Amino acid sequence: MTKKSINPKTVFNSLQYGFSQAIETSGTRQLFLSGQVGVNAEQETVTGGMYEQTVQSLINIEHVLREAGGDLSHVVMLRIYIKAGYDSDEEQLAITNALKEKFGEMPPASSWIIVTGLSLPEWLIEIEAQAVLN
Repeated sequence: MTKKSINPKTVFNSLQYGFSQAIETSGTRQLFLSGQVGVNAEQETVTGGMYEQTVQSLINIEHVLREAGGDLSHVVMLRIYIKAGYDSDEEQLAITNALKEKFGEMPPASSWIIVTGLSLPEWLIEIEAQAVLN
């Protein structure tokens, strides 16, 4: 799979927030991941706040991708659901930092959606991913 980030200068600089405006890919095998939350393999919500739950969500995505023969470099799209009340600048910076750490210079496209709640009240974020594999 090849992947090209598209970030025209005629739209805002999304790279500063850890995502691309668009991703162009070549490859034929697509993987659609269910939403991942800040829960470890023992089904425990990780301690901490938005940053820790975001990192755990991305670790879970990494595990699913690895099982399918991929890694985070294959992710082309994220849908990020953020619990209302946890959408402040500080919380969004925590998400941005986690995305930048995990995706580096080639972040996927993404949408950030504020929701009234997730399946459990302690969950602050849920991340769906779409990947293209060879």
